[in-house]
Amino acid sequence: MRIIRGWKGLSQDDRGASIALGNFDGVHRGHQAVIGLAAAAARDLGIALGVVSFDPHPRRIFQPDAPAFRLMKPDQLARALEALGVDRLYLLPFDDEMRDLSDQDFADQVLHQGLGVRHVAVGFDISFGKGRTGSPRTMQAYGAALGFGVSVAEAVGDGGEGGDSDSEGKFSSTDARNALREGRPDLAAAILGRPFAIEGEVRQGRQLGRTLGYPTANVELDDYVAPRFGVYATLTRLADGRTLAGVANIGVNPTVAGEIAPRLEVWLFDFDEDLYGQVIETDLIAFLRPEAKFASLEEMTAQIDDDASMARMILSAG
Repeated sequence: MRIIRGWKGLSQDDRGASIALGNFDGVHRGHQAVIGLAAAAARDLGIALGVVSFDPHPRRIFQPDAPAFRLMKPDQLARALEALGVDRLYLLPFDDEMRDLSDQDFADQVLHQGLGVRHVAVGFDISFGKGRTGSPRTMQAYGAALGFGVSVAEAVGDGGEGGDSDSEGKFSSTDARNALREGRPDLAAAILGRPFAIEGEVRQGRQLGRTLGYPTANVELDDYVAPRFGVYATLTRLADGRTLAGVANIGVNPTVAGEIAPRLEVWLFDFDEDLYGQVIETDLIAFLRPEAKFASLEEMTAQIDDDASMARMILSAG
């Protein structure tokens, strides 16, 4: 899959795709329906399948002081899209110029002139352009005028807990974030179609875990949505392709003196290799308990043993 960062001056080889348009944070099951429509048009027209997204996420521009919210980093997004058969990922810079484009200018200048799209698939609730004035109906009108096809995906959901106030039963990134904040990685996985995963470089911590016999790989949360602080059963993928079971704490480790930024500290079972500087990706499989402050290190290590036993049982059953 090719990653194309921009929409101006593209070669003919990078133009003329059938594209799915959206932010696609999480590439959840509703997003996958939009991509499916773009894929069907790509097959019918015999052209490449593309996805158009934005970096940074527009929410970061319009709500700069909002809490971290991302479900995916760009490289995770690219891998998820490649697994769906996407040929091109257009990561468009959401800068001052993009922010000020009207919905008509976006359709004309970016999609038509810049990307030369042949078909555009959107979700039923998309909004685009300055003031979010664009809608599926206006996109269909612009497509008719500019010569590209448009398809609109209906809401996709389970009619139950995956819903939100906008459309009951709809799968949404907001619902996935809320599920994680509530300590429901199982519900987030049902919405996303895969476990939520935190990816990052392993950084050196205070090394207390190694001293106590529980060496952890420490990864900062950075711009990820912060899941409920607590202990999770996990599966971690290493750079060499191995996947290892483990147990992780997400939070600030209040038992140990000294303030730290919220982070993932994962203990990989039956593993004792140096991971410093390597990038790992950890799936949150099950929430075990909230983060707690213990009266002593002995009390904390006893609880870690119990957590590890519970995580091993859950992961072996899965």
